[in-house]
Amino acid sequence: MITMQPTSNQRILVCDTQPLAVEGIRWLLNDAPGLEFLGGVTSLEAAFELVSGMTPAAVILDKALGVSELVEWLQKLGASGHTTAPIVWGSGITESDALRLLQAGARGILGRSAEPATLIQCLHCVIAGTSYMEDGIFGTSDKFGPRRSGLTARESEVAALVEQGMKNRDVAKLLGIQTGTVKIHLKHIFEKTGVRGRYGLVLTGLRKKGAIPFAAMPSLPTM
Repeated sequence: MITMQPTSNQRILVCDTQPLAVEGIRWLLNDAPGLEFLGGVTSLEAAFELVSGMTPAAVILDKALGVSELVEWLQKLGASGHTTAPIVWGSGITESDALRLLQAGARGILGRSAEPATLIQCLHCVIAGTSYMEDGIFGTSDKFGPRRSGLTARESEVAALVEQGMKNRDVAKLLGIQTGTVKIHLKHIFEKTGVRGRYGLVLTGLRKKGAIPFAAMPSLPTM
């Protein structure tokens, strides 16, 4: 049972499969100005109930709870209108995992081995309304999204829609063309821009929204 106390601190909820990790975060937040440990739970169901009832500033979610389960949970959180900022942390977060989580609504992505100061920085960023991505999750590159000057008008339309996360069939339906035609346009877009696969286009869209820093452009396999 968590008892609410009057406080000006930003309260943090932790949902983790390992009680020791919860206690570690509790200890860390005890010495973090402006932040306060709200409580720890081990299931996503319990986490959603507490988010709904107590509106913490942020919730830290363990990737070990399952990427698909987390995606569903994040989408549910977004649809509910709650303002709690979700952070996902864990071991072995791949680029594709991170992309799925960001698209679903995660505001922060961290490795399980992150330094304590990194976690605190991430919390402050997401609470302030920005996003935080730990260095290295999406590799390093100086690319700044697709070079649009060489694209045709139709290719630019397709690229913009894929950046929004739309699937080929949805792009085709919206533009009134065949799915196979979308694939041909994407092939030309990849060749002209140097972006590797639709992941690269989706990441560009996320960068435009501020979800990922432009300084961290990944090298991802073609889908």
